[in-house]
Amino acid sequence: MKRAYILAVDQSTQGTKALLLDEKGTFLLRRDVPHCQLVNDRGWVGHDAMEIADNIFKACAMVISDSGADPSDIAAIAVTNQRESVCVWEADTGRPVCESIVWQCNRAGELCARLDSPALRRLVKDRSGLQFSPFFSAPKVGWVLENIPEAREKAQNGMLRLGTMDTWTIWQMTNGAAHKTDASNASRTQLFNIHTQCWDEELCRIYGIPQSMLPQVCDSDAMYGETDLRGLLPHAVPIHAALGDSHGVMFSHFCTENGDVMCGYGTGSCVLMNTGSKVVTSHSGMNATVAWRIGGQTVYALEGVANYSGAVVTWLKDNAQLIGDPAETAALARQAAPMDRTYMVPAFTGIGAPHWKADATAAFLGMSRLTGRAELVKAALESVAYQIADLVLCAGQDNGSDIRELRVAGGPTKNDYMMQFESDILNCDVVVAEHEELSGIGSAYIAGLAMGMYDYDTLRRSRKSTVFSPAMEEQRRQECLTGWKNAVETTLRY
Repeated sequence: MKRAYILAVDQSTQGTKALLLDEKGTFLLRRDVPHCQLVNDRGWVGHDAMEIADNIFKACAMVISDSGADPSDIAAIAVTNQRESVCVWEADTGRPVCESIVWQCNRAGELCARLDSPALRRLVKDRSGLQFSPFFSAPKVGWVLENIPEAREKAQNGMLRLGTMDTWTIWQMTNGAAHKTDASNASRTQLFNIHTQCWDEELCRIYGIPQSMLPQVCDSDAMYGETDLRGLLPHAVPIHAALGDSHGVMFSHFCTENGDVMCGYGTGSCVLMNTGSKVVTSHSGMNATVAWRIGGQTVYALEGVANYSGAVVTWLKDNAQLIGDPAETAALARQAAPMDRTYMVPAFTGIGAPHWKADATAAFLGMSRLTGRAELVKAALESVAYQIADLVLCAGQDNGSDIRELRVAGGPTKNDYMMQFESDILNCDVVVAEHEELSGIGSAYIAGLAMGMYDYDTLRRSRKSTVFSPAMEEQRRQECLTGWKNAVETTLRY
């Protein structure tokens, strides 16, 4: 039998990944190409979109070469991406008007403060499902149009295009022939009406964004165009899936039933709970979003993002210099004094869901004479688990769902201390996927299903995972949760 492969491109915050899966849906190989993180003295976070464009093709070339796969056997391409990050570029040249603005960046905070009102917040939440916040793509684009010379004039004359990083990736792969996004990514912009499944004219007007800038919204399993990856392949193949990265984790972890919940741990971490065919309005600070739209059928989710999760470990290493290698953290946490009650609230770029305070700052609280290196590292790891627990519990409350298990994926899930603490603090099983690459695997699954290569039930039966079960006494769990709640409330008041 002739081999056939799905090539998935996962354009993420720290770099661009290329993954190869075979005709059975088996993950074979991943290759990464990092890109520079552009952080200025005001804390603005950006990426060089042209560097990312080049890295897309570098990563694809590496994974094909290193796997030994015949390029002629690539059957389709799938795309996943960092979601709220956005790029604005010239339609005729393809040249970005400025750096792409990363989801973590709060440079649009002043614009949001100027627009803010209770009526506006209600309108944005009712139509987009999202909290009014500089976290999302629309305010970032509004900032570009206000602050980049000639951008407003060019936009009004139909000369500019915008897109989240799936759109930018597809534009690059098709050499500008396709300006498209999928419904999951569109629902993260704050410009998309999740009820009508269309761009919303009034939301666009609020931010001063002409609709001529917007990409076509497609099903997640649509055919987005064709590419030969700049000659890497002997013939053009279809781009047959696009999906936000966290949504990809959700799909590949088979969170396809109402109440299923997952967390994709990364630089930031995203919790998504499947709510089926209905939009659930959150009363606890969560967002409603599109999980995916496949075959014209929309599945919705409740969603919340912890801005700083895996990035906490990076901070421990690069900024605080408390560790030399992330692998040290689990052992250090176990060495911490049992009676130490230090909490870390990692609000380095504000606090997102469920509190939504963009100007919040990070803090350690509850330190004592017992507190040293091991205790600070322990507090940092546990801060990730606490943030995720907040989001999971809020989603369950909004959806009326009991939390049976939390399905997780991503690099930080390799930390067994963090995973066990997550299970303890949530008092439920935490199911860790065999592979950390589930975001890219999710879009690859969708592409393979669309191509008729894969069978959903077969894919599900092949899943392998590790399970962490709760072992903490209930009294201790409640003490931990109360301490965390107090630490967050203190930080919010600062």
